[in-house]
Amino acid sequence: MRGSWFRAVSGRKSRHALDGLCSRNAPLQYTMRNLISKFLGNVERKFLNATAEVKLKRGCCYAVCGIGVAPCKSVNGPSLLALCSYLTRNAVNFCSMPEHEVGIESMGSVVSPPLGDSSSEVKEEVRVAADYSDFDEPKSKARAITRESIDFTKIPIEKLPTVLIIGRPNVGKSALFNRLIRRREALVYNTPNDHVTRDIRDGIAKLGDLRFRVLDSAGLEAEASSGSVLGRTAAMTGYVLSKAHLSLFLIDARDGLQPLDLDVGKWLRKHAPGMKTIVVMNKAELLDNISGSLGSAAGEAYTLGFGDPIALSAETGFGLAELSEALRPLLEDYVLQNVDVLDEDTCDDSSYLDENIDSKLPLQLAIVGRPNVGKSTLLNALLQENRVLVGPEAGLTRDSIRVEFQYEGRNVYLVDTAGWLERTKQDRGPSSLSIVQSRKNLMRAHVVALVLDAEEIAKAKRSMKHAEVVIARRAVEEGRSLVIVVNKMDLLNGKQCERVLNAVPEEIQSVIPQVTGLPVVFVSALEGRGRMAVMRQVVDTYEKWCCRLPTSRLNRWLRKVMSRHSWKDQSAQPKIKYFTQVKARPPTFVAFVSGKVQLSDTDLRFLTKSLKEDFDLGGIPLRIMQRNVPRRGDGKPAAKKNARAAGKPTRRVTSDKRGSAAALQDIEAASQS
Repeated sequence: MRGSWFRAVSGRKSRHALDGLCSRNAPLQYTMRNLISKFLGNVERKFLNATAEVKLKRGCCYAVCGIGVAPCKSVNGPSLLALCSYLTRNAVNFCSMPEHEVGIESMGSVVSPPLGDSSSEVKEEVRVAADYSDFDEPKSKARAITRESIDFTKIPIEKLPTVLIIGRPNVGKSALFNRLIRRREALVYNTPNDHVTRDIRDGIAKLGDLRFRVLDSAGLEAEASSGSVLGRTAAMTGYVLSKAHLSLFLIDARDGLQPLDLDVGKWLRKHAPGMKTIVVMNKAELLDNISGSLGSAAGEAYTLGFGDPIALSAETGFGLAELSEALRPLLEDYVLQNVDVLDEDTCDDSSYLDENIDSKLPLQLAIVGRPNVGKSTLLNALLQENRVLVGPEAGLTRDSIRVEFQYEGRNVYLVDTAGWLERTKQDRGPSSLSIVQSRKNLMRAHVVALVLDAEEIAKAKRSMKHAEVVIARRAVEEGRSLVIVVNKMDLLNGKQCERVLNAVPEEIQSVIPQVTGLPVVFVSALEGRGRMAVMRQVVDTYEKWCCRLPTSRLNRWLRKVMSRHSWKDQSAQPKIKYFTQVKARPPTFVAFVSGKVQLSDTDLRFLTKSLKEDFDLGGIPLRIMQRNVPRRGDGKPAAKKNARAAGKPTRRVTSDKRGSAAALQDIEAASQS
């Protein structure tokens, strides 16, 4: 055997190699027996051979320890983990020797003498091992966090550090946000005199192996008045800044340092004096050290007083490696200070997937409607916090803001969309992008909450305008469940309120006849009245949208429906062999019809109405498809009567009747002549 004896034993996994090793080295055999005897205490044991195989009362197994393969296969006894740890700690001399110094012939000279009795140490090991019975590993693998062992991908999202991107308008904050989250979610448009971003958008940044929560804020103007839109966005940025742990201060490297940048720096020192801030020079892809443009831009950035700046380009990805190096120690320090113990079981991918499978699926709720009907106010009422910007101005929301919250143990993703308008050729810039983004979120949602203005309904005596009818019909065509929310009920008096309560459901049913029983909820988002009714109705509609009915129950229902329906002609009754559901979200059914008969539109409407009434599926779109099942013998070639005679020439055979008729004719002709 060449090389290390341990490599020979563990690499080949040969039991005979260790047998031979121990048989030729009595001190090693004796030491192994002595170690295991001390560890097991009074447990019944029997050494079968020199490999330290231990036979317990209820079985035996094999464990790899520091000196080789130690068999110990037991369902009851000390912990396998503690046994291996004990053997490794006491027999470290066998494993730590260099390869060129270890040989089979020289093992006797390097083996330590038999260990003496240390009853206190053995009792301590047995006490620790007794905590884990049946040789099972502990259920919760909790380990302390060190800087070398930090893995950001295994840290729960709620424990990740938060980084806020801040700066004056039009410096590329949303572009950097999209680059960090690796998706194009935030609206990006070059508007020097306007603010594209007005709300706080959050996401999970993926920068190499780093993971952290990143927040995209609106352009900050510290000198804006408190009542203006800029003043309200600054107040919201200050509220979010108190919850962030780090900040990225963006400046434009092409324009150089501007007076607004100095104002933002003063604002940061005032509102977050102890927060670590990193200055980022964006749009630096054209700067270099040869011409000196990069050095001059960095010199200006030093005057802000936040340390060394980092040059990058959010559009091309230049400089992200330097940003990762600057963020890593700061993020690691946060994890070391705030995450003491990491539970490996909860962070394992397989257990996480199993937990998600067993739990309820998340619900995607999109709040849509025309501008200034109270969509953002409704979202704030559901969350019970000022999460998005609200105000009397129409078209205040531009980005589609996605927020997660818990409702009765279920994860709900709320999406506040911009005001829905018909896209025309004159619409350009952020408004056009907002319309496209709202339509995309409508397609992705599970439940669509269409918000109407009760005050406009009372004045115009109409429930839905053209844009709202388009939203409702498109949601139904896409198979999404729909909930009608009538907002601003606090602005109506008694008579107007009663008229709206009666008129809205009837008019909606006439405008959208495809779906019967659409749920209508009357709320006041500003006062918070009716918000729980909205969520209860949304969850109820979502459960109907996800329901599945067994085939046996559907077939029993089909027989009852066909028997109670009065057909004008029994021959006109469709011959449906069986009925089954093939898909949910939305519920989709297939009717298998015998022969080549097709179900008419009247039959399909009758079946749809019966399904909604009998199974309580009102308010969601249902789809019924039909397939033809050929009857027995339909479409098949006729079978040949005489298969053996196929291919042989046929022989003409005269009939006896034909011959007798010819003879009678001859007799009659002879008699006449």
